[in-house]
Amino acid sequence: MHPRAHAATDPARPAIVMVGDGRTVTYGALEKSANQTAHFLRSLGLGTGETVAMFMDNMPEYYQLAWAAQRAGLYFSCISTKLTAGEIAYILRDSGAKALFVSPGLAGPGLEAAREAGVPAFAVGGAIAGLERFEGLVAGFPDTPIADESAGADMLYSSGTTGRPKGVRPALTGLAIDAPNPLMMLTQALYGLGPEARYLSPAPLYHAAPLRWTMSIHRFGGTVFVMEKFDPEAYLAAVETFAITASQLVPTMFVRMLKLPPEVRAKYDVSSLKMAVHAAAPCPVSVKQEMMAWWGPVLHEYYAGTEGNGFCSVGPQEWLAKPGTVGRAVLGELRICDEDGNEVPAGTEGAIYFANGPEFIYHNAPEKTAETRNKHGWSTLGDVGYVDADGYLFLTDRKAFMIISGGVNIYPQEVENLLVTHPKVADAAVFGIPNEDFGEEVKAAIQLMDPTLAGPAMAEELLAFCRQNLSAVKCPRSVDFHDELPRHPTGKLYKRLLRDPYWGGKQSRIV
Repeated sequence: MHPRAHAATDPARPAIVMVGDGRTVTYGALEKSANQTAHFLRSLGLGTGETVAMFMDNMPEYYQLAWAAQRAGLYFSCISTKLTAGEIAYILRDSGAKALFVSPGLAGPGLEAAREAGVPAFAVGGAIAGLERFEGLVAGFPDTPIADESAGADMLYSSGTTGRPKGVRPALTGLAIDAPNPLMMLTQALYGLGPEARYLSPAPLYHAAPLRWTMSIHRFGGTVFVMEKFDPEAYLAAVETFAITASQLVPTMFVRMLKLPPEVRAKYDVSSLKMAVHAAAPCPVSVKQEMMAWWGPVLHEYYAGTEGNGFCSVGPQEWLAKPGTVGRAVLGELRICDEDGNEVPAGTEGAIYFANGPEFIYHNAPEKTAETRNKHGWSTLGDVGYVDADGYLFLTDRKAFMIISGGVNIYPQEVENLLVTHPKVADAAVFGIPNEDFGEEVKAAIQLMDPTLAGPAMAEELLAFCRQNLSAVKCPRSVDFHDELPRHPTGKLYKRLLRDPYWGGKQSRIV
């Protein structure tokens, strides 16, 4: 299916509702605006296989552009709003983008990047000095389909948590725009989503999961409710107000909702939720158990990446039977390997690979692509974990974040999962810093619920909390307090920004 089909059968059905201001776009309006935009893109000289880029806040025009590019056989690169002008310019050059669309709140870095990369830019959703308005430019074009439609695709970049973003550029199929979509088929089979779905998206649309899930909902004919920015109480209010049936979140959102006062949590009826799925970052077992107790057994989880080389999934009842798992493989075959690329027995920790799954390459980065393959040709996302005897995957951490102290491997995720359960902690990051005797020692960076509590007494309280619950070798030796940790809105942490200053000119394993 395709949004065009729903525009033909039920044009008045809402396709997009913005939670903050209530702005609504019907399927009929989405179809017309996407067609006009496809004509406009062709007028810029953009032919099949070329690229446009979007550096925009969450807004309905995101879908107008994405669906226009999809029907014009183009790649569309959605750029993180957290990047610097230099990083944006790098993506523009690397992707070969021929146009950049910028929303007013991002004009500063957007314009600087466009100038640096030599790419024409257009203002979307409001005026930007020196740029032509996208809305005015497309208004004069026909709202009927372009003559040479074919299916385009997103070209997304890794979030760059361990280094420069890497672009994933899938091969264009040349198929019709409504050809079966693998993600749509997978989500329909696993989660039963369909035209009745009322899907709440609280995360930035530039990230793979929110973009792809919401566009899949449009294929089904459901309604996508988009939060301009996540807020824990506003999320709960939206679930109640709009009778939300499905949603996709990340664990940090769970933590923030759980730390709302009990009377605030109790104010909102979330019983309409039939399915809430989470991914992107590991979820502490205790946090998910609390969410299950609150929302009921509606939480699903998956493990996958922008690269699309494999997909693991676990339902609520399965997870309750095996707490901590991220599921079994439903796309690709799991392989856990040692440093030499040899498969290890069930229950043994190692690098996580997918065999016989979809292939991917990092655009213009053959050396980075090669680093993801082992001698068998299996591919990895860089994570470490183990598979139990029943085929369920358990994550340990990212390999790049592992701390080696006195020859002992320490995985920060375990310590972070503990620290965020402390009632005074809003967020936590754990990483290695130099130690003359042991090579590395464990450091904790903490964001408190109440920043005024930061100080030596609070640090000692947290260190004692760790010592009570973990072996001494895993415990942080010191604590730093931050007003806010550099966390990607999708849940991933830019840990290198915390870690690198301690290493100075020394070699860091996070590159």
